[in-house]
Amino acid sequence: MIPFNKPYKTGKEYIYIEDAIQRGKLSGNGFYTKKCQKYLEYKYGFGKCLLTTSCTDALEMAAILIDIKPGDEVIMPSYTFVSTSNAFVLRGARIVFADSCPHNPNIDPNRIEELITDKTKAIVVVHYAGMACDMEKILAIAERNNIKLIEDAAQAVDSYYKGKPLGTFGHLAAFSFHETKNIISGEGGMLAINDMQYTDRAEIIWEKGTNRSAFFRGEIDKYGWVDIGSSFLPSEIIAAFLWAQIENINQIQEKRKAIWNRYNFHLKGNNNYYTTQEIESDATNNAHMYYLLCNSLEQRSKLISYLRNYNIHAVFHYLSLHKSPFYKDKHDDRELPNCNKFAERLVRLPLYVDLSLQEVDYICEKILAFEI
Repeated sequence: MIPFNKPYKTGKEYIYIEDAIQRGKLSGNGFYTKKCQKYLEYKYGFGKCLLTTSCTDALEMAAILIDIKPGDEVIMPSYTFVSTSNAFVLRGARIVFADSCPHNPNIDPNRIEELITDKTKAIVVVHYAGMACDMEKILAIAERNNIKLIEDAAQAVDSYYKGKPLGTFGHLAAFSFHETKNIISGEGGMLAINDMQYTDRAEIIWEKGTNRSAFFRGEIDKYGWVDIGSSFLPSEIIAAFLWAQIENINQIQEKRKAIWNRYNFHLKGNNNYYTTQEIESDATNNAHMYYLLCNSLEQRSKLISYLRNYNIHAVFHYLSLHKSPFYKDKHDDRELPNCNKFAERLVRLPLYVDLSLQEVDYICEKILAFEI
């Protein structure tokens, strides 16, 4: 079986984990945590980075930082993972789902402003497949209405919009280092803080509501419970694994892009039962995924089953959150046709660093031979 995903190891992970153990501090916010954070701040220009145990945790921190309260409204796409929504629901927010763009799963900027009310607290964008949302339009909407902007950049490490890294546009941004992402630590994430008014409080929330980080820096003579928070920071084992990935990010990206380009070479414009992924002119491609959009749900189901018969594990992705068992009764009656289209017709192909170009050729050969 050619799996959908296979976690990549550079070979240095074991060395750095052993080094973390020898350093005698494993509980987090140690040598490797600081090393990862500082490097990502430097490479991408984030204001402040804090590693977290998941992107979900980073989003939950963001919801706390912008002071989400019961009754607040948060606008976000319906075509996203449940964590995007859950982080704000946990604080009592009402989620207002927006439709996707006609030609890609990202939130349609032309559908946002009509959803804003005097209760709207934030807009959350999701850069699906690592391709940037139309940040120029969305930033203008957020600024015009004095609304916080948060980027769910779970899939968007090392991706850009008009030359600027994703994750640097919003007040806050959340990244994922889950094993399916470009750089990984098994589970893991990061909160990028670009509005520096949140920096000090973020550190407190990150440290279980205490000012312990300031204490360890010698800024105060004792620390205590000063705010709400939780155990959001990861262990040094996770950070050590992540460092091996971060220091090889250029090589990882080069390999992933070669695979993506090989798929596109074979599949783009070569069949009438699907369309291929398009990269917007203002966005870059970080090769997080390669997907096809079939003409119908029935075609997608048949294609996935057909590929399984040839030992190729292709998968669909998100279901529409506004139709979910948990939220369907809380959603208004608006139809979100583009979101539904992607939920029913999108299929993701295997893409991981160790996938050989010969295997890509084989996958493409079977896709092109598929008969509706």
